[in-house]
Amino acid sequence: MVGCDTTAHRRTGRDGRTGADRAGRRRGRDVETVFRMEFPRVIAGVTRIVRDVGIAEELAQDALVAALEQWPRDGVPDNPGAWLMTTARNRAVDLVRRRETYARKLAEIGRDAATVTAPPEVPADPDDIDDDLLRLVFTVCHPALSAEARTALTLRLLGGLTTAEIARAFLVPEPTVAQRIVRAKRTLARRNVAFEVPYGPDREARLGSVLDVIYLIFNEGYAATAGDDWLRPALCEDALRLARVLSGLMPKEPEVHGLTALLELQASRTAARTGPDGAPVLLKDQNRARWNRLLIGRGVAALARADAVASGPPGPYALQAAIAACHAHAYRYEETDWPRIAALYGLLAARTASPVVELNRAVAVSMAEGPEAALPLVDALTEVPALRDYHLLPSVRGDLLARLGRTDEARAEFTRAARLAGNARERELLLRRARDLGG
Repeated sequence: MVGCDTTAHRRTGRDGRTGADRAGRRRGRDVETVFRMEFPRVIAGVTRIVRDVGIAEELAQDALVAALEQWPRDGVPDNPGAWLMTTARNRAVDLVRRRETYARKLAEIGRDAATVTAPPEVPADPDDIDDDLLRLVFTVCHPALSAEARTALTLRLLGGLTTAEIARAFLVPEPTVAQRIVRAKRTLARRNVAFEVPYGPDREARLGSVLDVIYLIFNEGYAATAGDDWLRPALCEDALRLARVLSGLMPKEPEVHGLTALLELQASRTAARTGPDGAPVLLKDQNRARWNRLLIGRGVAALARADAVASGPPGPYALQAAIAACHAHAYRYEETDWPRIAALYGLLAARTASPVVELNRAVAVSMAEGPEAALPLVDALTEVPALRDYHLLPSVRGDLLARLGRTDEARAEFTRAARLAGNARERELLLRRARDLGG
């Protein structure tokens, strides 16, 4: 036909891209989404083979490159996580085959593969556990690493955050974070740290760091530091599963049960924390009928176990779980026992000396005694260097000022909080709160 476009099936949109181009871009985003979800499992599975978290991360990245090349062209496979794991494991096997210790390592791979595909019904040692993610957590928590290095490496390997995102979350220069991660991986390789859940004193020595790491993973899933999504449910699920495993592994440790209780109770609210469009929903606006009562029951039971095995005052995780339980027991926001929550935050602040806990305590005080009682507490925190660029500080202050009728000041605080927020959804929420105040 005269004037007919012979490539009409490749229609372009207003942006000049063809339908195929846009489909390719969507598939590229799908690859990145799946990779963030599967990254920790792939690294853990590959570390089992190569026994080096740094090399395992490189092989996981190689699998991502392969996916970015193939999936936009061939489509996302039915089981993308298995595809990534298989690709990374195959490259790990190739790497091992090139090493001088080929025969010995190949035998280890065979034994590990048999363990993964056909685990024995009864473990040889009741104190042993076959969980690659938990092994990775204990590896990252080796005492040879500083607390800062453990945190950075955890967010990188288990949280899937980029170096820039970690730097923004902890308000430190990006090169500093990069150096911490590189040095941490080198230290683990140089020390030849075993990829295992240790026994006895070694396990107990790392337990505090392991609990902190699991909590960190959950928090990143519960309120993402950066990116376009407010929640990353896969991280919450991983952290909760690891906490449950630890509870069975160390039943006499009250803080293990305390952490498990906290995560169960926090996870119970997940379905109500975002709206249909993925936007965050504040606690007071959540539909509590959507809270998961099964998880609440599990959390309350875990908190009771923590109390039962404790020989002294409750630890930080048990106290946080008790606070979460107060929220869970309130079927309506107005029924929340804010005086008890404020008292529990007071105990927690005494145990941790954390300015973030003090900020949360101020919120509870504002609900129990009014915003005029809490504002001086928040104002005092503006002088704390660690909170200088912490977006929730101006957010809380804006809320208190709004409740006191100081609208212009409140709007300025919400606007400042939005500038500091790294997560797009949270930034939108803060800007909306500023707009709702008019002006």
